[in-house]
Amino acid sequence: MSFTDECAPQADAYWSSILDHPMVRQLGEGTLDEAPFRYWVRQDYVYLQEYARVFALGAAKAPDLDRMGTFAELLESTVTTEMDLHRSYAADLSIDEADLEETDPSPTTRAYTDFLVRTASHGTVGDLVAALLPCMWGFNETAKRLAADGTPEHDQYAAWIEMYAGEEFTELTEWCKTLLDDVAADASASDRERYRKRFATSAQYEYLFWDAAWKRETWPL
Repeated sequence: MSFTDECAPQADAYWSSILDHPMVRQLGEGTLDEAPFRYWVRQDYVYLQEYARVFALGAAKAPDLDRMGTFAELLESTVTTEMDLHRSYAADLSIDEADLEETDPSPTTRAYTDFLVRTASHGTVGDLVAALLPCMWGFNETAKRLAADGTPEHDQYAAWIEMYAGEEFTELTEWCKTLLDDVAADASASDRERYRKRFATSAQYEYLFWDAAWKRETWPL
């Protein structure tokens, strides 16, 4: 059994909890009020900037040229294609690009991205990939489950589901899972346990990221 197969039951519990969250459920139905989605778009734009740094660190720590190239491609894709999608979301939701760029990270966004960048900076490539995977796997699985119930009429919500349930993002998710399986196959028992903890932390942050958008979380002072 592969390492990600071992993680699958735990991962499924996280994805199911995310799918049951009212924000995600209403996004899939097309009934979500746009205010929390605007918040999500702004915070995810901030998140993606730090996520791109993790890909850059992945390229630096990659065990071979092929994987170095893939991490470099992911970096380029994130800062162009995915962030362009967010700019498009923002424009459609009447969020000015300058306003988008000035978004301050929420407490959850700050905590999540700090965890990712710190893990990528100080950990091994296995730590990095274990922390990276829940974002890809969680979005892909959530979008596929939403798509199975039909695409909502709301254009932005439908675009989100179609992008993250699509073939390209599914292939990216499978690549990341395979990389973690390959790294974990040669890892010690203690390393594998550490990877599980990294994975679990990021998966919980994935839930909290949706929840923060739903609540439109702010700093207390």
